[in-house]
Amino acid sequence: MSDTDFDIFLVATPGLEAPLAAEARDLGWHGAELQPGGVTIRGGWDDVWRANLMLRGATRVLARVGSFRALHLAQLDKRGRKFPWAQVLCPDLPVKVEATCRASRIYHAGAATQRIERAIAEELGAPIAADAAITVKLRIEDDLVTISLDTTGPSLHKRGHKEAVAKAPMRETMAAMFLREMGYDGSQTVLDPMCGSGTFVIEAAEIASGMAPGRSRDFAFQDLASFDAARWDAMRAAVQPRKVAAGRFFGRDRDAGAIRMSRQNADRAQVADLCDFDCLAIDKLQAPDCAPGIVIVNPPYGARIGNKGPLFGLHAQMGEVFRSRFAGWRVGIVTSEGGLAKATGLPFKPTGPIVAHGGLKVRLWQTGPL
Repeated sequence: MSDTDFDIFLVATPGLEAPLAAEARDLGWHGAELQPGGVTIRGGWDDVWRANLMLRGATRVLARVGSFRALHLAQLDKRGRKFPWAQVLCPDLPVKVEATCRASRIYHAGAATQRIERAIAEELGAPIAADAAITVKLRIEDDLVTISLDTTGPSLHKRGHKEAVAKAPMRETMAAMFLREMGYDGSQTVLDPMCGSGTFVIEAAEIASGMAPGRSRDFAFQDLASFDAARWDAMRAAVQPRKVAAGRFFGRDRDAGAIRMSRQNADRAQVADLCDFDCLAIDKLQAPDCAPGIVIVNPPYGARIGNKGPLFGLHAQMGEVFRSRFAGWRVGIVTSEGGLAKATGLPFKPTGPIVAHGGLKVRLWQTGPL
């Protein structure tokens, strides 16, 4: 396979494909194409590494390393054995294969998986293991077999510097894309009045600083045959954070434990000096003494955390605080309950797309400047 010419599929949180495509274009992948479930870019292995290191909205990066037609299992077996596995996989590292079949004469995913596992084991010599860190993804659709490698490993929302997590946390990948949907570009003040473990505030501070989201972790591509450690080290070293003025990223929460977690997480992410966390209930919230910016909040919506009754009162109070004390600020609320958003009485724009969030369907409700 060519090093400079294959499809790279960026997996998105369902509903957040559009902001991920915009982020990819901003990072220089001008041909980024929206697909169901993600975004396709083209490039070589350096692009795969950079996508894992730099993209805030992708959940994983799949390298589509080859394809061929197969009308039956014997053909899949024969062509699977001819595939240049040694160019992409290391013979001494275990591999697992995951297959899906759609609208194809080969319809049994289990049988397809076995044929490709056997091809890899017998032609390359790599061991097959259910718990392998390297995953070969086999997709058979309309009799076309596409072979992809999961180059990421654990999901990209696991940035590698967040240990403390609150109840019903917002994933970092989603937080970054909701901030982008609010027009956040790193220059505005950001405040989260119910910050939980600090995800929105920390992401905002990292974006402003130009930090690489994947700087604190390892990736599956480091165990592939195409990996070049010296080139990877140079790529990581080239990402130099910008100097950012402190006092622009605010997290508030009535739970002292949440504030403690947020501070610890910000410290590990190396943005503690940029973030201001304080234990404060919503009725005591005041706008910081600075130019109006963005309020973004993922309040409790009852689906996970207890019962909805008292939440209507909480949302009404939140709306009153924003209207009376946050003139000029734009507000974004992420919720699965449209009724709760409306209870704030805020003048929302048309809502964004439905976004899958841990079994729930949430939306971003946002206002213009209040």
